[in-house]
Amino acid sequence: MNERGKLGYALMLAGSLLTAAPCFAAETLTTRMNRLERELAELKQSANAQREVPKVDAEAPKKSEVLPTPLVSTSSGTKIQLYGFARFDASYDDGKINPGNIALWAWPEGQNSHDGEWNLTAGATRLGLNLSGPDTEKIKLTGNIEFDFLGGGSENNMNPRMRHAYFKAYWPASDFSILAGQTWDLHSSLIPFVDDSAIMWASGNIGTRHPQVRLTKGFSVGEKSHFEIAVAAARTIGEKNSQPDPLSLGYNTDPGKDAQMPTIQGRIAFSAPLLVQDQPTTLAFSGHYGQEEWDTNTTGAHKTLDSWSGNVELSLPLCKKMAFAGEYFTGANLDDYWGGIAQGVNQSSISDLKKIRASGGWAALKYAPSTSRSLSIGAGIDKPNEDDLALNARSQNQVIFARVLNNITPSLILGFQVSNWKTDYKGSAESNVIRTQGSLTYKF
Repeated sequence: MNERGKLGYALMLAGSLLTAAPCFAAETLTTRMNRLERELAELKQSANAQREVPKVDAEAPKKSEVLPTPLVSTSSGTKIQLYGFARFDASYDDGKINPGNIALWAWPEGQNSHDGEWNLTAGATRLGLNLSGPDTEKIKLTGNIEFDFLGGGSENNMNPRMRHAYFKAYWPASDFSILAGQTWDLHSSLIPFVDDSAIMWASGNIGTRHPQVRLTKGFSVGEKSHFEIAVAAARTIGEKNSQPDPLSLGYNTDPGKDAQMPTIQGRIAFSAPLLVQDQPTTLAFSGHYGQEEWDTNTTGAHKTLDSWSGNVELSLPLCKKMAFAGEYFTGANLDDYWGGIAQGVNQSSISDLKKIRASGGWAALKYAPSTSRSLSIGAGIDKPNEDDLALNARSQNQVIFARVLNNITPSLILGFQVSNWKTDYKGSAESNVIRTQGSLTYKF
């Protein structure tokens, strides 16, 4: 076909389309209107059907609270979820810090000599199991079993250490729960914003983990406020009884086990939004009371020494990206809780045993500019009463720290911390050590 023929054919085709266009458009509009009417009717029917669906149980977890698919579901209906992390820690100290892999206090100046040392360990690696169910209409069951590898042994063959092993029965309708097993103490329940696994024990933070039976009752106060009362009976663990006769049955026994009562712990807490709408401020008062029975001779004579503490804790969000937290404690015979710089009883004279009084605390600020990065600074101090101490005993321990955490990915976390440790000894010169440490954690 020549060029003139092609042009004529194109003009004929265009004319046909233009002639048919009004009918084509009218037909399309009618079809579209019918389709839209059918779709509107279907949407109304779907909306009515959704209104007839029963409401979700108010006690059911929200979508954001649903746990990941459990690793195992047992024949009893209990769901088991595995979690944990592999962690590597490295630190350099320009003097000697006890014990090394973690930081508790600086060695005396005479044993220090500013002889720097490295510590490399994977002992803080952790494994845990979260347990849940089977629930009933009234009771929800949960539990936890967790351990790490800071239980002693050689540096390349470390022993497992039980951290948590407990279960909890919770009655949602009455906001009441019973917990039994080993977990954190009730008193001084906050954890400082540090990267060291020792979490400032012996330098202002007290409280660790004990076998216990705990009762907790919650009360709603208004729409967003909550009041909670908890009490627990916990295992008392004391120093070894150092009575003079090593052949007697009472020698080297635990005076806490020998006492006539378990340790009683208690905590009262109030939480409510204060400065940040969706982040509650928590103020709590807590304490404990227990006894240790120390044998003073081989014929059954003994002396009962109290162990007690009074504590205040505050967790205060300052804005959406910054928070303050801190604790204060005072008490006596606190070595079982890492107070008194891990010194509980002065055993210089078996006939005149002295419980060591101490007070202290810690405070810290945490700034998180994003969900993957945070910066923390803080300080802590633990000061025993010098009148209760033997010569050369630790008389004051304080630390100042700065920490940075960076989530390289949601599962890979890099930590870095610098801290200055200052430990005083009764009758001896103080000791100062600067510690630089880093961690790399693969969380799963």
